[in-house]
Parts: sequence; structure tokens; C-alpha cells
Amino acid sequence: MGNIELKITPYDWLGVLIIGISFSTLLSLFGYYLLKLPPLNGALFGLALGFFITTFSLMFITFMNRYLLPNIEKKWWNSIAAFFSFLAGFLGTLTTYYTVQYSTITIIDIFAIHPFPSASIIGLLTYLMGALIYRFVKTRNEKEHMDTLFSQSRVNSLETQLNPHFLHNALNSLAELIHQDPLKAEAAVIKISTFLRNTMAETPLITLNQEIRNASDYIELENIRFNGKIQLHIENDETLKNILVPKFSIQLLCENAIKHGMKNTTRPFQITLRSFREDEIHIEVSNSGQEITSTAFGIGLSNLQERLEHLCQGKITVKHLNPPTYSILLKEIYELSHRR
Repeated sequence: MGNIELKITPYDWLGVLIIGISFSTLLSLFGYYLLKLPPLNGALFGLALGFFITTFSLMFITFMNRYLLPNIEKKWWNSIAAFFSFLAGFLGTLTTYYTVQYSTITIIDIFAIHPFPSASIIGLLTYLMGALIYRFVKTRNEKEHMDTLFSQSRVNSLETQLNPHFLHNALNSLAELIHQDPLKAEAAVIKISTFLRNTMAETPLITLNQEIRNASDYIELENIRFNGKIQLHIENDETLKNILVPKFSIQLLCENAIKHGMKNTTRPFQITLRSFREDEIHIEVSNSGQEITSTAFGIGLSNLQERLEHLCQGKITVKHLNPPTYSILLKEIYELSHRR
């Protein structure tokens, strides 16, 4: 959990800057109002105070998170963080005081007479505010981490349902071929081995080109059973070849087309795969088989829908009932170079 606790994003720093400046400005305005001093001076003093305290906080926390805390025992973290939080407020206050001295801004008497005790009090307030912000950031990071772990676990669970499903169909085909044509059965074993080797990468996302190749290998494997009856046509936008898509996504749609579209069909079976970009990325798989009679998703398509939602905020839709056409829409697009 150390990395989670030390993770501070630019948005966190922006929030700290806004909160720090707002708090110090309002507090300074209130103090100047009670003492019947010019409110504009109070606002300017507060702005400077918030800016310098945040600047020192940024310097100290960056130093601690990168070089100090990761190299010491965790039991000392709170004490060290408390010291540096106090120091940020203390030094930020003194810097503000000595800077404002050279301006026309009126300084409250207590700062002018007792700069160090005043800086110590504000340092203590800075520590208390820093502790609250730390708790918020830590809770936010832990929630994001748990959400990520849940999504990864869920995707892994869904993927484990795909391999057995494919293997079941492939082995059934192989069992038929063993009796009908031993040579084709031998070729089928080799192709099954090749297909599995290409799809065993431990990543839920692969490039569109890789997924199209997997789908082509799958159809080639199925063509051993169907005597070359299936014909695949690919119309792929080459600019999209490196976008990342869920593994087995297109292959599953091809499998679905063969399962439902080839019933009672004697003619060559055409599967067309298209990818193109409009407002979103579209990947369409259509076939020349029977009309879609129900738009309800079975286990396979429901599985794909859930993986699309988890991995890339995508979805799958039925675009046409006849010819049967399913469309994958990808909203959150990643390129190959963005993979970690």
C-alpha cells in the first residue's frame, strides 16, 4: 500500500493550492476585519500566505515521497510527515512576512512583534489541514486501487470462460475429424496449437491487427470442419491497426456468426469484418446467414459486453437484423504505445 499512500496527482496539488489559498485568504480577511484594517490588505496577505505555504508543501512532500519515505520504516512516516507539514506552514508564514515587509501591505501587529510564534501557530494549523487532506487522498487512492483490482479480477474471470468454450468446440470438431479424415485431424491439432499459442498472452487487450489475425486463424480452423465453406472478407482501416481491443472480441463474433448463421445453409458462408472511425471506433462483423430473430444476448455476447465495459467503456450492439450485423463501439481508445 506504500505506493498508494504516496501517490499524489497534479489534480491533488491543484486542489491543495485552491484550498490553501482560499482558507488563508478568508482567515486573513476575517482577522483584518476584526482589527478594522483594510480588507484588501488582508486578501493580499492571505493570497501570499497560501501561495508560499503550498509551495513549501510541494517541495517537502515531493522530497519525502520520492527520496525519504520509501527508504525508511513505515512506523516513522507519520512523525516525519507531521514535522515537514509543520515546517511548510512555519517557513511559508515567515517567507510571507518578510516578503510583505517590502510592500505597502499593512501587517497585523502580532506578526510584526512576534513573527516566530505566529509562524509556529500557523505551522500547527498547516499540519492539521495537511492531515485531513492526506486522509482524503489516501482514501481516494485506496478506492481507486480496489476498483482497479476488482475490474482486473472480473476481466480475468471472464477470460477464463472463453478458452474452455473455444476448446470445447475445437475438440468436438477434432473428434469428428479423427474418424472421417485422419490427415485433416492432424492438421487441426497443429492449427489448434498455433491458435492457442497466439492467444495465450497474459493481457486482456491486444491490437486490432492481432485480434483480426486470431479471428482469421479461428475461421481457418473451422474451415477444416466445414470443408472451406466459410469465406472471410476484411475491410480494415489501416490507421486503426494498433488500437487495443479486448482479446477474443472479434473471434467471438465470428464464432457466433458460424453458430447461428450457418444453420441449413448450403451456399458458401460469407463473413465480413469492417473497422472504421467516426465519432467512435466501430468494428462490425456481418454474415450472409440467417436473419437475427432475437436481440437478446446469450452467455458469450453478454460476456463480451461486460469485458468491453470494463476495459474500454465500449459496448456491443445489433446494427442490422438482416444481414446479421453486430457492431462493437469503443469509446476509450488506447494505442499500442500506451500499454504499460
